[in-house]
Amino acid sequence: MRSLPETLAAKLKAMADRLAEVDALLASPEVAGDAGKVRALIKERGRLTGPVEQYARWRAASDRLAEAEQLAAAADTDAELRELARSEAEDLARQERSLAHEIQETLLLSEPDRTRDVIMEIRAGTGGEEAALFAGDLFRMYSLYAQEKGWKVELIDIHKTDLGGLREVVFSVRGKNVYGTLKFESGGHRVQRVPVTEAGGRIHTSAATVAVLPEVEDVEVEIKPEDLRIDTFCASGPGGQHVNKTASAVRVTHLPTGLVVSCQDEKSQHRNKERAMRVLRSRLYDIQRQRQEEAIAKNRREQIGSGDRNARIRTYNWPQNRITDHRIGLSVHQLQAVLDGGLDLFVEPLGAWDRQERLKKL
Repeated sequence: MRSLPETLAAKLKAMADRLAEVDALLASPEVAGDAGKVRALIKERGRLTGPVEQYARWRAASDRLAEAEQLAAAADTDAELRELARSEAEDLARQERSLAHEIQETLLLSEPDRTRDVIMEIRAGTGGEEAALFAGDLFRMYSLYAQEKGWKVELIDIHKTDLGGLREVVFSVRGKNVYGTLKFESGGHRVQRVPVTEAGGRIHTSAATVAVLPEVEDVEVEIKPEDLRIDTFCASGPGGQHVNKTASAVRVTHLPTGLVVSCQDEKSQHRNKERAMRVLRSRLYDIQRQRQEEAIAKNRREQIGSGDRNARIRTYNWPQNRITDHRIGLSVHQLQAVLDGGLDLFVEPLGAWDRQERLKKL
């Protein structure tokens, strides 16, 4: 193997083998009758096809290069033919390097979850009412950013405080390459400012946590009915008399993991259950994905976009009009612009950093 590392060549061969399996499954009568599985397999096939076809071209160029080099080095080759072989070898070497670069670029763009929609969860952390107000600021920031991108935000569950802050909010974001853009937001967000509840004007430090979960379809995460406990109750808080007086709110407990998801934003019990199941599937998929990644790289939590909910990733400092991302050491003095949806000031540098780090690991 020349311009491709052995580990990457092995990965590409495994992708080629998997593509053959997917084609076989799509041709089987058992799968053909399951629309959900067919959609998932077609999506997987689309992700695998590009790199596998490029790998085939790279192998062909590599084999031709080896032949040309062998001919150029052969003692019984006449001078004119040897020179032609050397010239061809130089061209093929450039072609091989170019194809290797294209493969790496394609693999970066074919990250399995990159194009998925997401479920986002924001929770107030240390800091009481001030933390809840900050959680509300973050929700507004992501909503405005989604609006700029032309994405759709759908509220799933929300718990407000008396001062208008948010103890917790769960919502979905749908659009183009949402997870690939927002995955870096997972983690702890810290705020330093004078709270509205502080009479003495002292600066307090509070925190909120953000989780960004790729949204998955039913067929991608198996949830057995016997593993669920579903409770209904009357919704609390704002929502009108109908919401508060009927058992429309739903609490879903996944017994094997202990995960609990509640949803009460809709008047319909069926809709609340449907939304709660969407969140549960995403949480289970996230757990499964993290386990797989940790098995491959034990240092995953030290890498950008790890999804570690407890890691402090960013500090929002009001007195100095500064936001600092601690993963890449980037500070900008445009705090209000970022809170008004200008998140690309961080998303783009984080994406570039992540790209370079992942290129090293291919």
